[in-house]
Amino acid sequence: MSSAQPRVPAREWALAAGLILLALVPVAAGSARLGSIAGGVSTPETARFVDDPVPIVLHIVAALVFSLVGAFQFLPTMRRRRTRWHMFAGRFLLVPAGVVVAGSGLWMNAVYTMPPVDGLGLAISRWIVGILTLAFLALGVANIARRRLPEHGAWMIRAYALAMGAGTQVLTSMPFILAFGPPDELARLLQMDAGWILNLFVAEVVIRRRIPSRRTTAVGV
Repeated sequence: MSSAQPRVPAREWALAAGLILLALVPVAAGSARLGSIAGGVSTPETARFVDDPVPIVLHIVAALVFSLVGAFQFLPTMRRRRTRWHMFAGRFLLVPAGVVVAGSGLWMNAVYTMPPVDGLGLAISRWIVGILTLAFLALGVANIARRRLPEHGAWMIRAYALAMGAGTQVLTSMPFILAFGPPDELARLLQMDAGWILNLFVAEVVIRRRIPSRRTTAVGV
């Protein structure tokens, strides 16, 4: 009886469900976009994707893998119960998918002609977010190689938070669009940046709660 594996607490399942739910809207939008690309349907909004589909297809598929796998990588009980799976998924699924998400995002930012509302400010924000995501992933890998588990987890949480910005951006933009209509360039920039900033803020709160408790436990032992 003492060797029985602990159950995953309901709050952890709720966390995973919340992360998956956060990813559903951009995943659904991406799936519709893939359908348009496959059907060759070209409109002013989709012409750039139909003309050059490789980066957007890579971005959507990698984002799906990254968001779904990551939703379970951060559950403490799952990490303890499925250590080998956690290591396998991180090495061969999560990190590669995260690199593709960030890299394809930078690729699109460089080659696509964006709508006028996506001005220079948003282009700069996308460069910053893509580069930071790659840097956070690299720091996560470097720290796990050194067996620095809390630091590894912290950097992976930050990378995941930035990559999940598309889901939060629905929440930071949709209410204003419904209330005031399509945004201008400044409003679009503020709404998009708010999604990334909010995710990073939540990530830092989670990290600050996790790492001190581990250090305290280590000192107590």
